[in-house]
Amino acid sequence: MMDGEVMVVTKPFVNVRITSTLSTFENRRKFNRGITIAELKGLLEMNVGVPASCMDLEIFSATNILLQKIDNDEALFGSYPVDDECRIHVIDRSGGKANELFNDSSVEKFELSDDAYDQRTESMRSFLKKQQLGPYNKEEAAEKKAKLTTQIEQQKAAAKDISVGSRCKVEVPGQPTKLGTVMYVGTTEFKPGYWVGVKYDEPLGKHNGTVQGKQYFECQEKYGAFVKPLSVIVGDFPEEDYGLDEI
Repeated sequence: MMDGEVMVVTKPFVNVRITSTLSTFENRRKFNRGITIAELKGLLEMNVGVPASCMDLEIFSATNILLQKIDNDEALFGSYPVDDECRIHVIDRSGGKANELFNDSSVEKFELSDDAYDQRTESMRSFLKKQQLGPYNKEEAAEKKAKLTTQIEQQKAAAKDISVGSRCKVEVPGQPTKLGTVMYVGTTEFKPGYWVGVKYDEPLGKHNGTVQGKQYFECQEKYGAFVKPLSVIVGDFPEEDYGLDEI
């Protein structure tokens, strides 16, 4: 190299970001600066799903400023102002829509009726039946049913001793003890079994007495809750004086 000459050295590969009109996703790829634009389009076709013949390219800077269109298929990729973190945007001229590649709503689904699935001999259901596992373990299923029945009867018996208007203490495992007033006793639509609706003395609840659009009782927001009868102790639990009247 002669004195006064400047040699510009560029890396043979460049890391770029890739976006397209077919997707909202952005991904990254490394390309050789020595490939032609036609070869680049072939690689991009596998990456974004746009046919190379229907592809227009634009190059953006690392700060997403449009630099120029890439419109010469015979030119080398490196002849364009590409650098690390620049963005190659692929425009689809075939008529595809954004996210169409990831939208399966128009794809015909394979559906199998429950009876037809039950006839299959190599299915998971068939395996569980043969091995008597899960819901097909009759002994285990009977034990679960008996345990559930016992719990329901215990909750029902406990609910009979709780009346609306009673002061109560609520003790739920893993939670602090709360004082309140019983507002509802009985079954509900949101879950099976027996429940007690409580209006707490403090805003330690979850709702205002309305659950899933149905009002079971009325109270201030965050003062209401439903608990199992066995978690409720009825007694003389006066409201605590928090000193609100003191000066």
